[in-house]
Amino acid sequence: MGDHIAVLSNPFAGKGRAGREADAALAHLRDRGADVHVFTGDSAASSVVLAAQALAEAPRVLVVVGGDGTLSGILDLLCETSVPVALVPAGTGNDLARALGLPRHDPIAAAELALSGVARAIDVGEIVSEGRVTPFLTIAALGFDAKVSDRTNRLRWPHGVLRYYLALVIELLRLRPMEFTVSVDGSAAVSAPGTLVAVGNTESYGGGMPLCIGAAADDGLLDLVQVAPLSRLRLLRLFPLLLRGTHLSRREVAHTRARMVTVSAPGLVVYADGERIGEDRCTIGIRPAALTVLVPAEKGADHD
Repeated sequence: MGDHIAVLSNPFAGKGRAGREADAALAHLRDRGADVHVFTGDSAASSVVLAAQALAEAPRVLVVVGGDGTLSGILDLLCETSVPVALVPAGTGNDLARALGLPRHDPIAAAELALSGVARAIDVGEIVSEGRVTPFLTIAALGFDAKVSDRTNRLRWPHGVLRYYLALVIELLRLRPMEFTVSVDGSAAVSAPGTLVAVGNTESYGGGMPLCIGAAADDGLLDLVQVAPLSRLRLLRLFPLLLRGTHLSRREVAHTRARMVTVSAPGLVVYADGERIGEDRCTIGIRPAALTVLVPAEKGADHD
């Protein structure tokens, strides 16, 4: 492995935030005397190509400037190498950074981890759907929340957070129980109506909503959360509990841990790390200790 550090970024990610964060990270690494090789893309596809090129040079560390989606898009490459990753969070949610206690608002502190961070092996989830295997880092969402994400992506107006709120209203008006069929660790499939199913490698998604509270990225397990059928009013009442992470005690919510979960339902949409993965049926598994990330010495410290 070489002595240089590779920095991969897409300056257009995070509505331009990644470009600013990359500039700050590069300046810091160079000020610290690091030999830096820069790889700058302009799309998810180019990031995959550039990541392959960067890893082919066998850097000491790969610094990735972007969000959960940026990192998950190159997971297949990263899981095939022993090169550790230093993440400079520049996405909209940054839920992996939140789970690992990475600096989320300080690109210099995040870049410093490439030089002084502690290696931590974390698990990577994988979704098998429609003949494809897709790795993910945070939570696989199936049901109402996935439909809101899908609606948000399909709307062309309005812009920003208002588009999400409009999608939320539309899906609330369309709310119907879904006929989920769920199998856990190869057990007999159980059919039951529900509002949503979430399978988490980490606790939160959507920029800090701790749906899979208690999930740990390095325990070799997935956290399965199922929410029973809810009326529109009860679902709205549940949201504040979700934001506080106190929902698991509710009778409408079931929680268990597993290594493999298979879910199917008519009209099922599957989202993970902000991307649409599949529909109708999926099997979600775990790759234990598949990715090495450099984290602060004080494990789990929050750097707001």
